[in-house]
Amino acid sequence: MAQHDSATVASYELEVPVQAQRDVVWDALTSSTNEWWLPDFRILGPDSTVNLDPVPGGLLAEHGAEGAALVWYSVQMVVPGKSLNLVGHIAPAWGGPALSMLQLKLEPTDDGTVLKISDALVGVMSETQLASLQSGWKQLFGEGLAAWVARAPQS
Repeated sequence: MAQHDSATVASYELEVPVQAQRDVVWDALTSSTNEWWLPDFRILGPDSTVNLDPVPGGLLAEHGAEGAALVWYSVQMVVPGKSLNLVGHIAPAWGGPALSMLQLKLEPTDDGTVLKISDALVGVMSETQLASLQSGWKQLFGEGLAAWVARAPQS
């Protein structure tokens, strides 16, 4: 017998402060992704690599051993130094099927930059899964990106 799940539409927004100028954060976000991507977020194993090609049609992708690969997101739009719009799929194995439209926007502040994260989702998801996505992005960009930028030498 077929199972019918109801699709939902959900969205949320987060802010992650980063103690560096916007150009430094942009460079880390787009050019040093593998350096700050946390081990718990490496689906293909601890030795996988994660790279972002910040051009329309480019990929945020993870590559593992023996040719294993995962597309996290595709780049829909880029405003260099300021924002990325990404579109990704959440497979049923990870709680979907669902579509995620993620925006990462960098805004300067008096003491650095704030990364504004907004995610709009459509598909099958529970409140628990939605909360998990929110806390996951906060962890990845806070403990990953922001912490890595704070430790990296500034030129």
